[in-house]
Amino acid sequence: MLGAKQEKQTLSHDIVIVGGGLVGASLGCALAPLIERYGWRVAIIEAAALPENSQETPWQPSFDTRASAIAEGSAQRFRQLGVWEAMQQEAAPIERIHISERGRLGAARLSAKELGVAALGHVIPNAWMGRVLHQQLQRLPIEWYCPAKVDQLTPQAYGHHLVLSDGRELTAALTILADGGRSGLKEQLGISSRHHSYEQTALIAHVGVSQPHQGVAYERFTAEGPIALLPLPGQAMELVWTHASGADQARLALSDRAFLHQLQTAFGDRVGRFTRVGQRFSYPLSLVTAEEPVRPGLAVLGNAAHALHPVAGQGFNLALRSVMDLVEALEQGAQHQRSLGDMPTLLAFEQRRARDRANVIRFSDGLVRLFGYSLPLLPHARAAGLIGLNLIGPLRRGLARRAMGLER
Repeated sequence: MLGAKQEKQTLSHDIVIVGGGLVGASLGCALAPLIERYGWRVAIIEAAALPENSQETPWQPSFDTRASAIAEGSAQRFRQLGVWEAMQQEAAPIERIHISERGRLGAARLSAKELGVAALGHVIPNAWMGRVLHQQLQRLPIEWYCPAKVDQLTPQAYGHHLVLSDGRELTAALTILADGGRSGLKEQLGISSRHHSYEQTALIAHVGVSQPHQGVAYERFTAEGPIALLPLPGQAMELVWTHASGADQARLALSDRAFLHQLQTAFGDRVGRFTRVGQRFSYPLSLVTAEEPVRPGLAVLGNAAHALHPVAGQGFNLALRSVMDLVEALEQGAQHQRSLGDMPTLLAFEQRRARDRANVIRFSDGLVRLFGYSLPLLPHARAAGLIGLNLIGPLRRGLARRAMGLER
């Protein structure tokens, strides 16, 4: 009847991914074979408005675009997803890594040639990775709810009921939270997180350098905090400069010339002169891990599951391994005719992830603590450790292969 109030329809899905960023988009691409094989109905909910057709929208390279260090193991996983050839077009390979401490002679050097690989990793602008992943997603029968947020997420007998900000309602046998650590959905569900603030802030920017970087990534530990420089295409590098909380604000306010002068003083001249700097921004650093990364009908991925210090560059690489392990667990569950979202499947996934996650957290957190203290004899021990790491080939190679995601 015209004018009568229509009953609201609830849309049913097998899998709903909350968050269409790098982790959620990677998961969508990784699910492609299972969508085809089992006919699963998959949806992605994304708060940010996306281009109507990312394939036709030109990617505008920007000097201010953030980038991520992609380990060689992650590159292999992107090859499995069929997106690496496109991603590689804007990637800068990391051929060597140089680790040092300001004022100390010790240094550690790693090379792709020594490890028998083409590259230790790759640095790719996030905008380009996002574009490539979303182009791949357009080829898949995945439904988008965008722009939209999840206002309510309620457990039910078989999965969850979702109420979106635009009024639509969904059900999902399996819901994946891949929307970062600030959505509030974990708190809404009563999932607590362990939180340790490093009382540090990372200042991020792109900088130009006067001489070719030759594919070298630098990790320089200073009294103020570590400085990382990652190679980008051309004579540019991604800067990650760690500060004590609050100390970053003064540097954010500096003129470009004054900022580059202070960076030169802190880092030295290993990359020649710093010639320009893009937009600077900062974010606080904490170690955050979700207490319950899985529940019946629910899995938590990416920054929603764990946020790490960027000193070892392992955050997204760890998340991508989680994506691939989840898809493998779902495939095994389907082969055993288990329902999507059942706890045996999700617990098998979590048990596989727990060791890898613990190792990465121990490694990155250990680096922060080792180089974050200034006890009288500790700098000498750190210098000796760096020299020792440079001399002991097997130990150096083992650590490098783990950081590359080739071993767990």
